[in-house]
Amino acid sequence: MAVIDSPAIPRKPAQVNRQACTAWGLAGPALALMFLILLVPVFVAGVLSFSNYSLGNSGFDWVGVQNYERLFTRSTYEKMFIATFTYVVTVVPISVGLGLGAALLVHSLGRIGDIYKTVYFLPVMATLLAMAIAWEFMLHPTIGMVNRTLEMACGTWFEVIPFFAKGCADGFPLWLGDRDHAIWVVCFIGIWQGFGFNMVLYLAGLTSVHRELYHAAEMDGAKSAWERFRLVTWPALGPTTVFVVTISCIRAFQVFDTIEAFWPQGGGPNKSAYVMMFAIFEKGIQQNLIGIGSAITMLFLLFVMFLTLIQRWLVERKVHY
Repeated sequence: MAVIDSPAIPRKPAQVNRQACTAWGLAGPALALMFLILLVPVFVAGVLSFSNYSLGNSGFDWVGVQNYERLFTRSTYEKMFIATFTYVVTVVPISVGLGLGAALLVHSLGRIGDIYKTVYFLPVMATLLAMAIAWEFMLHPTIGMVNRTLEMACGTWFEVIPFFAKGCADGFPLWLGDRDHAIWVVCFIGIWQGFGFNMVLYLAGLTSVHRELYHAAEMDGAKSAWERFRLVTWPALGPTTVFVVTISCIRAFQVFDTIEAFWPQGGGPNKSAYVMMFAIFEKGIQQNLIGIGSAITMLFLLFVMFLTLIQRWLVERKVHY
């Protein structure tokens, strides 16, 4: 029996308007909350960045772009940019690479991989401030576990390595008190704390890769594990990589707890670990310089937005399955 399609029944304008009003009514509270919590503070910070406003003062003066000129002309803020980008450029690629490698290893182990999942994810669950205090004790120059372990290499063949030869002769570095090592210590802790989170994200991405793709690749001649990874796994993880890299960059720009725990008053020896979030805290909270603190905040938001757009443009050009 033939089925005759009935023509679509046109909706009346009053019905369309009623549905539109209902939709806006349901979305209105969320939009208003987003506007008040997200957009209004950014707008206020942008306005205050052109002033010398401080909390408690009866008034303030408009200084134009003077705050931004200070950010790009004074040596303190030059160190801030160097420390911030050193941390981001170091932590993001290494933590993403280690997260991907750990995910591939754990994924290939089967049930026993659950043990490694727990071990690698423990630093993520722990409070970073508490972990920073633990690392501060371990990096102590005389009683710390790190230097005590390195001293065990003295008198062995390790002394042929310049680092150990210099350390055994003159003493190993004051990790947290040396401006040449401070930012790298922070980077190491950031990598240690962050790659477990990236591992979990990549594990979620690996579960979505269909086994049929690997079988098809084997039929086409991809016999080795590297060829299967290059031809199947890595392209299939494209969307996951976009998300992991973006989140890792944002988390790297937001580093603060470690700096505050190690050097609560200065941002490292000679400002060597003076990152942007600590500068915002120091200027805006400790020194009550709301104007310059707002200027740093606006630059921080600009860097994060620009980097996110660049990453999405570069990574999403790959083929996704």
